[in-house]
Amino acid sequence: MAIRRLDPLLIDRIAAGEVIERPAAAVKELVENALDARAQRIDVAIEAGGRALIRVIDDGCGMGVADLALCVERHATSKIPDGDLTAIATLGFRGEALPSIASVSRLEIRSRARGAGDAFLIRVEDGIKGEAQPCSQPEGTRIEARDLFAATPARLKFLKSERAESQAAGDVVRRLALANPNVRFSFASEASAGFDWPACGDGEAGRAARARQALGAEFADNALAVHAERERVKLSGFAGLPTYHRANALAQYFFVNGRAVRDKLLAGALRAAYADYLPRERHPVVVLFIECDPREVDVNVHPAKAEVRFRDPGLVRGLIVSALKAALEAALHRAATTGGDGAIAALRAPNGFSAPRPMLNGWDWRASPAAPPPGFAEPAQQAFVEFLPAADARPAAFEANGDVSAPLGAARAQVHDSYVIAQTADGVVIVDQHAAHERIVYERLKRQRAESGIERQILLTPLVVDLDPDAAALVAERGESLRELGLVVEGFGPGAILVREAPALLDGADLAALIRDLADELAAEDGALSLERRLDRRLATLACHHSVRAGRRLRPEEMNALLREMERTPGAGQCNHGRPTYVELKLADIERLFGRR
Repeated sequence: MAIRRLDPLLIDRIAAGEVIERPAAAVKELVENALDARAQRIDVAIEAGGRALIRVIDDGCGMGVADLALCVERHATSKIPDGDLTAIATLGFRGEALPSIASVSRLEIRSRARGAGDAFLIRVEDGIKGEAQPCSQPEGTRIEARDLFAATPARLKFLKSERAESQAAGDVVRRLALANPNVRFSFASEASAGFDWPACGDGEAGRAARARQALGAEFADNALAVHAERERVKLSGFAGLPTYHRANALAQYFFVNGRAVRDKLLAGALRAAYADYLPRERHPVVVLFIECDPREVDVNVHPAKAEVRFRDPGLVRGLIVSALKAALEAALHRAATTGGDGAIAALRAPNGFSAPRPMLNGWDWRASPAAPPPGFAEPAQQAFVEFLPAADARPAAFEANGDVSAPLGAARAQVHDSYVIAQTADGVVIVDQHAAHERIVYERLKRQRAESGIERQILLTPLVVDLDPDAAALVAERGESLRELGLVVEGFGPGAILVREAPALLDGADLAALIRDLADELAAEDGALSLERRLDRRLATLACHHSVRAGRRLRPEEMNALLREMERTPGAGQCNHGRPTYVELKLADIERLFGRR
């Protein structure tokens, strides 16, 4: 078959297939153009999910008649004024958005340059550009793309419903609005909810206000400020508390030099930072901004500019992981404020407490991979290391004591020998005693391992644990890594493991049950996990076996000691399996429960 040159219109449609795969992509390109034109107000409106109409109006610098005629030509751009592809400071490049959109729609552009007395319009239909004509238009640019993909009907078959496409377009505008809090944004669509957000100003205050507009007051109330810098790479933004999570990663917003991106490197760093706090299949909510020299990042690696490539990816990943971990550890016991709403919803459920109900964001803690397998024996009841022996502590058995002004208040009662009720200055806290102590022990074990190694204790009589032969072999093979955790084990013939030493902190724990649980965990372990993460998962199992159990009565001193230790412990708002350790009900929540509000 002979080689021939493609028709120019066909070339444009092929290019459009790379850049404009759906209406949201066209919206993204047009809004980015408006931002590059230094617009202070951008209004976006779509019809039929963007198929029938996409309209973007801005008050930017506008274009004169010469630029207007050139902007719809291929290989014409203002995004790289000096021709240096290694230092792109705009929201281009991969640009060519206007000719790509024009090749798959009926495009009309009206523009008036700032300070100019005349405005002009140009139309492109079926890839044919018309002549520029005078028109009425305030300073700025108005672009309308109608009948998107009408010339390529096969593409229409791959679009989703009008509502889905509208939501995708709205998310694009939301991401760009988060990156530009000093600009007013509006979005209108008949198929999904719109918005109109006034400008919020620059700096952290502006970003915080825009995050509240875009993600709601709930996120603002449950977000931690993040600031870090390493080797001229800066990280800032907001990270949601671990107990404020989602079922998908759609609420994760990353920006590199003001450019909204979805990047595997950044997503992986985020997972690593939250790995010690979240259950499987749950995702944190974050808004993170990375700023660096444009020469340190390649923005020209993806047709839709959705991905970037860093010159030093290890530096960026390490900065994100360390900064987020520091912020989460500094939050100590803080948990999401949504716990009160979940508690009220459970209390108002028609079936009461007849069946277990998830308390937070629709997640059931029993689905956690770190949860003890059903059917395994629990170890004998253990006392807190620093606490006094257990005693009867029924609600009426002691007078009120403790510091009500402390973050988690003062213990007032223990109910069902499992939950500690504490009074705060403005509400009530309900603590799951096992989950809370489990986290405390886990963090103490991690600290021991990092500082001086976990203190071990030689067993007076070595313990023999019978296992399946394959499981026993697996445990014996991991003997060196288990030694780092304070467990000294060795094979003892087919199907048996000999335990010679155990962590001193686990004095009195059911070591046989612990070894069986570890064997199960090793058999199901994900080979992609880092060594540190594997060790942390095993430490979590150790902590679970040592923690005070539900069903054990605590003395008032023990309850208050538990509350104070929670306040000092990083991540104490959630246990090792990711479920919340306490729920706080403000007085306003209680009044709502009784219909007072």
